[in-house]
Amino acid sequence: MVKLTVFTPTYNRKECLQRCYESMQRQTRKEFIWMIIDDGSSDNTQNLVNSWKNEKNQFEIEYYYKENGGLHTAYNEAIAHIQTELCVCIDSDDFMPDNAVEIILDYWEKHGDVKYAGIVGLDYTLDNQVIGDPLPNQKSVNLIDLMTGKYKIYNGDRTNVVRTELYRQYAPMKIFPGEKNFNPHYMHLQISQKYDFLVLNKNLRYVEYQPDGMSNSMLKQYKNSPNSFAEIRKLYLSFPGTSVKFKMRHSIHLISSRILAGKPAAAVKESGHPIYTIIGYPLGWLLSIYIRMKTE
Repeated sequence: MVKLTVFTPTYNRKECLQRCYESMQRQTRKEFIWMIIDDGSSDNTQNLVNSWKNEKNQFEIEYYYKENGGLHTAYNEAIAHIQTELCVCIDSDDFMPDNAVEIILDYWEKHGDVKYAGIVGLDYTLDNQVIGDPLPNQKSVNLIDLMTGKYKIYNGDRTNVVRTELYRQYAPMKIFPGEKNFNPHYMHLQISQKYDFLVLNKNLRYVEYQPDGMSNSMLKQYKNSPNSFAEIRKLYLSFPGTSVKFKMRHSIHLISSRILAGKPAAAVKESGHPIYTIIGYPLGWLLSIYIRMKTE
C-alpha cells in the first residue's frame, strides 16, 4: 500500500523539474506517488510531464494544472487531491537524495503514531552540507518551540513530512486577492499547536535557491503580500510563553505589514499584545518606509 505522496509545485521551472524527476527515478523504494502541481506554467511543463507518464516508471505520476496563484495555492490544490497517509513537498528546484523515500517510510513504519504530526528532517546544500543546525537529539520536537528558540537552535531550513489528514484540518490556506507570497509553513505551525514531529536527523532534500525563488527578494514579498505576512505575524504573536524580544520583533513586522496594506490601525487590535504594538509602532512605521524605498 502506498503511504507517501511527494508533491512538487512548479511554475515555469521545466528545466529544474527534470532533475527532480530523475531523483524520483533513483529512489530505492518506489511505494510513493509523485504529484506535480502546475501553478499556471507557460513553458510546456504539461507536455514534459506527459512524456514522463508514458515512460516505464515504478512509481505513479499525477499532474494537476491550476491558474497561477503562488506556492500556498499550490499546497491547497495538492492537499485537495492527496490520498496517502503521508505527504511531503519537494519544490521544483530541489530534489531528494536517492534513499529519501526509503528513510521516510522505514522510519514512519517503525515509529509512526497518530500522536505525531509526521517527521521533520534536514535540508542539505548541493555540496552535502547541512543547512543550518541539526535538530535536537531527541525523539520528537515541536516546530513552534524550534522556531521560538526553546532548543537553542535558530538556523536552518527543514523538510516536513506531514500526515495528510492534519493538512486537511487547516487547508485551504487563506487567499488574499493579488497576493502570492503566503508561506505554507503557516500550516505546519498551526498543526504544531497540537502535535509534535518525529525527529529524523538525516538528509531528506537537496536545496538550490533560485534567484526568483520565495527565499529571495523578501522585501518585495513584504510589499506585495502585506496581508499574508500580517496573518503570519498574528499567528506568531498568538504563541504562549514567548520572549519579550520575540513579541517586539513580530509586533513591529505586523505594524509594518498593516501599514503597507493600508490598515495602520489594525495592528493594535490584532496583535494580542497592544502594549508591545503601541511601543513598536514608530519602528514598524520606519520599517514600512524602508521596504517601500528599497522596492521602488
